[in-house]
Amino acid sequence: MGEYVIKLPDVGEGVAEAELVEWNVKIGDLVREDTVLAAVMTDKATVEIPSPVDGEILWLGGEIGEVIAIGSPLVRLKIEGEGHAPEPAKPAKSEAAAPQPEKKSEPAKAEVEKPKAKPAAVAEPPRVMAPPVSGVAPRGEGEKPLASPAIRLRAREAGVDLRQVSGTGPAGRITHEDLEAFFARGSQRPGAAALAPDNSIKEIKVVGLRRKIAEKMAIAKSHIPHITYVEEIDVTALEELRATLNAKKRAEQAKLTILPFLMRAMVKAIADQPNLNALYDDEANIINQYGGVHIGIAAQTPNGLVVPVVKHAEARTLWDCAAEVNLLADAAKTGSATREQLTGSTITITSLGSMGGVVTTPVINYPEVAIIGVNKIMVRPVWDGTNFIPRKMMNLSSSFDHRVIDGWDAAVFIQRIKTLLETPALIFVEG
Repeated sequence: MGEYVIKLPDVGEGVAEAELVEWNVKIGDLVREDTVLAAVMTDKATVEIPSPVDGEILWLGGEIGEVIAIGSPLVRLKIEGEGHAPEPAKPAKSEAAAPQPEKKSEPAKAEVEKPKAKPAAVAEPPRVMAPPVSGVAPRGEGEKPLASPAIRLRAREAGVDLRQVSGTGPAGRITHEDLEAFFARGSQRPGAAALAPDNSIKEIKVVGLRRKIAEKMAIAKSHIPHITYVEEIDVTALEELRATLNAKKRAEQAKLTILPFLMRAMVKAIADQPNLNALYDDEANIINQYGGVHIGIAAQTPNGLVVPVVKHAEARTLWDCAAEVNLLADAAKTGSATREQLTGSTITITSLGSMGGVVTTPVINYPEVAIIGVNKIMVRPVWDGTNFIPRKMMNLSSSFDHRVIDGWDAAVFIQRIKTLLETPALIFVEG
């Protein structure tokens, strides 16, 4: 018998460390070759670490949320034959994660001497505390009340802490009569558990994608002075055109939503105002304007928010944009989006669909300088000069980096998009 040390492999070009986000095994488990041991997250992806050999888990090299240096011991196995420490294992699978700026952290120790496994922490179940009854001496925090299983069940169902009940039985044992007397003196009754106060606190560690999102949002809000501009748009004609095109589309073509029209309108507006299609390097005081329009589409997934990118929207047709949005949305939801699909945006759209609300204040995808927020479509009465008529109206709530985009420029940009969406034929006019 021997020991086999699995080290954290190189999980991406230029990556020096990774965050441990999941253990799939525990000490004492027997694993086979290719069993997934753990998942780690870099700035761009979640990577599963497989076992290269059969063996028994002796030691796990970190806790969830810990940042580990590449090449550090990750797992120790007991194996048949002579043990050894191999080269870092090859990762099996990469899953999508939100793009993030580089983050410094304390390097993990490269050598581990005589590691000892830490027992898993067992969370104490939340308890509902009933107020002490006058005249009853409650037991201390660590003193366990004496009671039969049947009485404990009654107390639990009623939301009563038995430490608050005075026992009259031998050695202070609580009887059914004691519990009835407690009910008679107080307001707590059997079956009242649903009304009992809940003083429990659940501690949830922020790790993985949620931590990446938290870091990026904090950077964006602390670096960028946001200016938000909201405008309502009459999309009645656009919705009629969209319905007509969807009714006549070929079977292999993607169904059109509002997004492809908005993307094409943004491309036209950016041609007039290229300073909106840019990244601002605030450390070097340089604005990098891009010729290619790479539109990030903020997408909610079961694991959190990610931003896949439609590259070169300026070179895509309406149908191309629709197909690419569908492809990226599916990849994001299934966790199969690649690093290439999740990086490189120059301006972002955020939309919550039917949950879009009336107004939002979107956070800019740093270091971009603009984000366009789509609110839900609502039928509203609009005065046409003679009568109020029903029109399909949609708000755009958009934020801009006020360091490099003036309020006037932001307004001109959104008004240009408004004109294109309200007269959708203009979207298809060249020039």
